[in-house]
Amino acid sequence: MLQIPVYKMKKVVLLFLFIFPSFGQSQKKKEKLSAVANTFLNTLTPELKNASLFDFNSAERTQFFFVPIERKGTSFNQFNESQKEAALNLLKASLSKKGFYKSEEIRQLEKVLLKIENPPLIFNGKKVIRDYLDYHFWIFGVPSETKLWGWKFEGHHISFNFISKNNTILSSTPSFLGANPAIVAIEGFKKKQVLKSEMNMGTQLVSSFDTLQNNIAQFSKNAPIDIITKNNFKAEKINPLGISYNELNASQKDLFLELLDEYMDTYIFGFAEDLRKKVYRSGIENLHFAYAGEINSTKGFYYRIQGGDLLIEYDNIQNDANHVHSVVRDLSNDWGESILKRHYSARHNVNYVMKKIKSQ
Repeated sequence: MLQIPVYKMKKVVLLFLFIFPSFGQSQKKKEKLSAVANTFLNTLTPELKNASLFDFNSAERTQFFFVPIERKGTSFNQFNESQKEAALNLLKASLSKKGFYKSEEIRQLEKVLLKIENPPLIFNGKKVIRDYLDYHFWIFGVPSETKLWGWKFEGHHISFNFISKNNTILSSTPSFLGANPAIVAIEGFKKKQVLKSEMNMGTQLVSSFDTLQNNIAQFSKNAPIDIITKNNFKAEKINPLGISYNELNASQKDLFLELLDEYMDTYIFGFAEDLRKKVYRSGIENLHFAYAGEINSTKGFYYRIQGGDLLIEYDNIQNDANHVHSVVRDLSNDWGESILKRHYSARHNVNYVMKKIKSQ
């Protein structure tokens, strides 16, 4: 029986999706995203609704934080059970099952930190009280079937930023997921490891490099203290690029693409495929993998994938390399920037909007 390498099979699947774009929509139709958002808003009291709604051009939309700080919007702490359910339904409608599961597991890690942080962490001069309900929702604009609107879900170690139009998610980046502890080693949590695949596949790829490949891929013996793009509004391409896709052997290419898919598959099907197609259009051969630090040690390990407009960062250095930060950035469309340019250009208002974006 003919065996087709995984990375070639992915290309076949992508070609099929280009030719038959409606194939992915043949699943049972879900409730429209705008309807799910409005159902959530309609469960809220006038006070909570007012605190959840922001102007589409609000500065709140184009910033994100993954540290434990006070946030605007409304949180699970303020919701009753029906409101919590409606809020979670909005998150489910905006992410894949895998992405939703990861976000829920990351929230549960706050319970672990509550147990092990004694005395509590002091951050920015304030005592941090870990709380798995301290995760916030913002709606930007009015959820509509035809007009642009957006929403955000954020708390410690989670930040998702969505732009939608015609009940389709057009942008889901920047998106951040973290895990502390990366591997839980206390009673009652069965060595929970939320971002296990991101860690394992990254270390497996590095382990497979020969000396020449390793010299190309490793840019430093020491991992950076955090993701290099931090929480900057505008992420830039980072040098050095590292080892290219074409410099990998067949099995390494398979593993590289599996790792890439692990990040892509966080998103809901339509957006995930759009982002994947964008990467392939830019040329899969233009993707690079670079790393710093050491795998399987307490000294810290960092890697990134970049090519075209895509930038993915993974960093595990804090707490003796048991504290993960990861981010996905679309260098041309974070916050729906390129979508907004096209949208407002069509309305002959692009100068005003870009001034608005830059002022934030």
